[in-house]
Amino acid sequence: MPLSEHEQRVLEQMEQALYAEDPRFATSLVGKTEARAKRRRAALGLLIAVGGLGLVLLAVSSQQIWVGGIGFAAMVAGGVWAMTSPRHKGATLGTVDAEGNVTLKTKSGPGNAAKQKGIVDKFEQRWDKRREEGPF
Repeated sequence: MPLSEHEQRVLEQMEQALYAEDPRFATSLVGKTEARAKRRRAALGLLIAVGGLGLVLLAVSSQQIWVGGIGFAAMVAGGVWAMTSPRHKGATLGTVDAEGNVTLKTKSGPGNAAKQKGIVDKFEQRWDKRREEGPF
Protein backbone atom coordinates (compact mmCIF):
# COMPACT_ATOMS: atom_id res chain seq x y z
CA MET A 1 0.00 0.00 0.00
CA PRO A 2 1.63 3.29 -1.07
CA LEU A 3 2.13 6.16 1.34
CA SER A 4 0.00 9.27 1.09
CA GLU A 5 1.62 12.56 0.10
CA HIS A 6 1.54 13.78 3.70
CA GLU A 7 3.20 10.58 4.92
CA GLN A 8 5.87 10.83 2.23
CA ARG A 9 6.60 14.44 3.20
CA VAL A 10 6.82 13.52 6.88
CA LEU A 11 9.14 10.62 6.07
CA GLU A 12 11.39 12.86 3.94
CA GLN A 13 11.52 15.46 6.70
CA MET A 14 12.38 12.80 9.26
CA GLU A 15 15.21 11.60 7.00
CA GLN A 16 16.48 15.14 6.60
CA ALA A 17 16.36 15.66 10.36
CA LEU A 18 18.34 12.44 10.83
CA TYR A 19 20.98 13.66 8.36
CA ALA A 20 21.15 16.99 10.19
CA GLU A 21 21.45 15.46 13.66
CA ASP A 22 23.80 12.56 12.96
CA PRO A 23 25.23 12.60 9.43
CA ARG A 24 27.70 9.80 10.14
CA PHE A 25 24.98 7.39 11.22
CA ALA A 26 22.69 8.51 8.42
CA THR A 27 25.30 7.86 5.75
CA SER A 28 25.82 4.36 7.12
CA LEU A 29 22.13 3.73 6.41
CA VAL A 30 22.34 4.68 2.72
CA GLY A 31 20.18 2.30 0.75
CA LYS A 32 21.38 -0.08 -1.91
CA THR A 33 19.58 1.85 -4.64
CA GLU A 34 21.52 5.03 -3.88
CA ALA A 35 24.82 3.14 -3.78
CA ARG A 36 23.91 1.45 -7.06
CA ALA A 37 23.12 4.83 -8.62
CA LYS A 38 26.52 6.18 -7.50
CA ARG A 39 28.32 3.17 -9.01
CA ARG A 40 26.37 3.56 -12.25
CA ARG A 41 27.23 7.25 -12.41
CA ALA A 42 30.92 6.54 -11.83
CA ALA A 43 30.95 3.81 -14.50
CA LEU A 44 29.24 6.06 -17.04
CA GLY A 45 31.67 8.91 -16.29
CA LEU A 46 34.61 6.56 -16.68
CA LEU A 47 33.23 5.29 -19.98
CA ILE A 48 32.83 8.87 -21.27
CA ALA A 49 36.38 9.72 -20.17
CA VAL A 50 37.82 6.64 -21.91
CA GLY A 51 35.87 7.54 -25.05
CA GLY A 52 37.32 11.04 -24.88
CA LEU A 53 40.81 9.58 -24.57
CA GLY A 54 40.09 7.52 -27.67
CA LEU A 55 39.09 10.67 -29.53
CA VAL A 56 42.31 12.40 -28.45
CA LEU A 57 44.37 9.46 -29.73
CA LEU A 58 42.40 9.49 -32.98
CA ALA A 59 43.07 13.21 -33.33
CA VAL A 60 46.81 12.68 -32.84
CA SER A 61 46.94 9.99 -35.50
CA SER A 62 44.77 11.88 -38.01
CA GLN A 63 46.22 15.31 -37.14
CA GLN A 64 42.82 16.95 -36.68
CA ILE A 65 42.91 19.37 -33.76
CA TRP A 66 39.16 19.84 -33.44
CA VAL A 67 38.65 16.11 -32.78
CA GLY A 68 41.27 16.33 -30.04
CA GLY A 69 39.45 19.28 -28.50
CA ILE A 70 36.19 17.36 -28.43
CA GLY A 71 37.98 14.35 -26.95
CA PHE A 72 39.60 16.46 -24.26
CA ALA A 73 36.26 18.05 -23.38
CA ALA A 74 34.72 14.58 -23.16
CA MET A 75 37.53 13.42 -20.87
CA VAL A 76 37.02 16.36 -18.53
CA ALA A 77 33.23 16.02 -18.57
CA GLY A 78 33.43 12.28 -17.91
CA GLY A 79 35.82 12.79 -15.02
CA VAL A 80 33.63 15.45 -13.47
CA TRP A 81 30.53 13.31 -13.98
CA ALA A 82 32.19 10.31 -12.33
CA MET A 83 33.51 12.25 -9.34
CA THR A 84 30.42 14.24 -8.43
CA SER A 85 27.33 12.83 -6.85
CA PRO A 86 23.83 13.51 -8.11
CA ARG A 87 22.30 16.65 -6.72
CA HIS A 88 19.73 16.31 -4.00
CA LYS A 89 17.66 19.12 -2.68
CA GLY A 90 19.25 20.64 0.38
CA ALA A 91 18.30 19.43 3.80
CA THR A 92 15.51 21.44 5.33
CA LEU A 93 15.64 21.30 9.07
CA GLY A 94 12.47 20.90 11.04
CA THR A 95 10.99 19.68 14.27
CA VAL A 96 8.36 17.05 14.90
CA ASP A 97 6.06 17.66 17.86
CA ALA A 98 4.23 15.07 19.97
CA GLU A 99 1.24 14.95 17.61
CA GLY A 100 3.47 14.22 14.61
CA ASN A 101 3.16 17.66 13.03
CA VAL A 102 6.30 18.90 11.30
CA THR A 103 7.44 22.50 11.57
CA LEU A 104 10.06 23.43 8.99
CA LYS A 105 12.83 25.91 9.62
CA THR A 106 13.85 27.93 6.59
CA LYS A 107 17.34 29.20 5.98
CA SER A 108 16.17 32.74 5.37
CA GLY A 109 13.98 33.04 8.43
CA PRO A 110 13.21 36.14 10.45
CA GLY A 111 16.35 35.73 12.58
CA ASN A 112 18.53 35.77 9.50
CA ALA A 113 16.78 38.85 8.12
CA ALA A 114 17.26 40.63 11.45
CA LYS A 115 21.00 39.87 11.35
CA GLN A 116 21.26 41.19 7.81
CA LYS A 117 19.35 44.32 8.73
CA GLY A 118 21.69 44.85 11.69
CA ILE A 119 24.72 44.64 9.43
CA VAL A 120 23.22 47.11 6.97
CA ASP A 121 22.44 49.50 9.82
CA LYS A 122 26.05 49.30 11.04
CA PHE A 123 27.36 50.07 7.56
CA GLU A 124 25.02 53.05 7.25
CA GLN A 125 26.11 54.38 10.65
CA ARG A 126 29.77 54.08 9.67
CA TRP A 127 29.10 55.83 6.37
CA ASP A 128 27.26 58.68 8.08
CA LYS A 129 30.05 59.02 10.65
CA ARG A 130 32.69 59.26 7.92
CA ARG A 131 30.71 61.86 6.00
CA GLU A 132 30.31 63.99 9.15
CA GLU A 133 34.01 63.82 10.04
CA GLY A 134 35.13 64.99 6.62
CA PRO A 135 37.77 63.67 4.22
CA PHE A 136 40.63 63.64 6.74
